[in-house]
Amino acid sequence: MKVSAKAEYACLAVIALASRYLLDKPVPIREIAESHGIPETFLTQILIRLKGAGLVTSTRGSSGGYRLARDPGEISLGDVLRVIDGGDHSARAPRRASAVVLSQLWEQIQASQVHILNHTSIAQLAEQSKTPDWTI
Repeated sequence: MKVSAKAEYACLAVIALASRYLLDKPVPIREIAESHGIPETFLTQILIRLKGAGLVTSTRGSSGGYRLARDPGEISLGDVLRVIDGGDHSARAPRRASAVVLSQLWEQIQASQVHILNHTSIAQLAEQSKTPDWTI
């Protein structure tokens, strides 16, 4: 599965918002962009798209920014990827009868990927992304 830079940035942004979800205040774009090395103008375009899909909300002003529109446990990685890259990643139709076997395998792999993406919540990823405390 190939993930575009735009999709990866979207996932990083949504995970960043999920990690601050309980604080119930908007996260400035600049903060997300700087912490993940994402060009701010590119991130703005991504967040506008996520907002249009109802995954995030925005607040204007000096204390403005973005936050998740709903609980991160209710947003799947698949939700984010479908907004950014679309949902059709189907394999092309086989040209030869012998290729049908491969085509069926590609479809099974695709179905497995979709299942994993749809059952991996942003809350799970935010929890996994927390920096462990290795001090003794």
